[in-house]
Amino acid sequence: MADQVYHIPVMLSECIEGLAINPNGIYVDLTFGGGGHSREILKHLDKGHLYGFDQDVDAEANIPDSKNFTFVSANFRDLKKYLRLYGVTQVDGILADLGISSHQIDEPSRGFSTRFEGDLDMRMSNSMELSAKDVLNTYEEGKLHKIFGIYGEIKNAKTLAQAVVSHRAAEPFVTIEGFKAVLQKFAPRGREFKYFAQVFQALRIEVNDELGALEEMLLQTIEVLKPEGRLVVMSYHSLEDRLVKNFIAKGKFQGEVEKDFYGNLIRPLEPITRKAVTASAEELVLNNRSRSAKLRIAKKV
Repeated sequence: MADQVYHIPVMLSECIEGLAINPNGIYVDLTFGGGGHSREILKHLDKGHLYGFDQDVDAEANIPDSKNFTFVSANFRDLKKYLRLYGVTQVDGILADLGISSHQIDEPSRGFSTRFEGDLDMRMSNSMELSAKDVLNTYEEGKLHKIFGIYGEIKNAKTLAQAVVSHRAAEPFVTIEGFKAVLQKFAPRGREFKYFAQVFQALRIEVNDELGALEEMLLQTIEVLKPEGRLVVMSYHSLEDRLVKNFIAKGKFQGEVEKDFYGNLIRPLEPITRKAVTASAEELVLNNRSRSAKLRIAKKV
């Protein structure tokens, strides 16, 4: 499966530069997907090795034929466990391109996109039990309100949650078009597409426990990275970026950064870039998905 069809890697050169690759080092691509970032990392390796994680079985079609590469069919929240299965305790660099791949968005049967008709699925791995359909048809109103408001950042979250509960009592939600027909009544005029996208984002985050998985993964990177090892993370919405930014700056997700007796910051990572790196004007023209991407780079102290 061609990478250009499956997924165009975002900020490829910036990611590679951020990893500061040692040709004989050990690296991890936590979001293998179409393999674009992985194939570029492999070009810089001599005796080094790359482990590519992905929970989506569709990604296995993109595995490169290289003795320097090992594919790990798993969620990146299990980073440490699976590396240990391969006898790896520490690595030189970790890359994570968060969010959803172009392939997943463009495959109607996956239910991620508002552009196609299909089942309300949104699972990044077919082995997962919870689907978007389950969330809409079984979650209590208060929980739906929280999901739409926090994960989707929509203003009329409470009203929408009430409408979902009322509608499903007469007719359970099954398809994307059926759900959009309800959303249409609450979407701001002229901003329907953005509203749909925000609600779908909220459901996708809940179905895949994306923020929980991200927190678990980030905490493990401290144990897995060697001293001076690089962490390169690219996010696509404010909820992810806030977690990554706080973790790099403070070594935790909430609260103030701790200091020692002399006023020095106590944190396991040191930012390489003061601000998030964004895509160039040229890339924005070539790859629309890059417009919301924020890249943060750090090294282990």
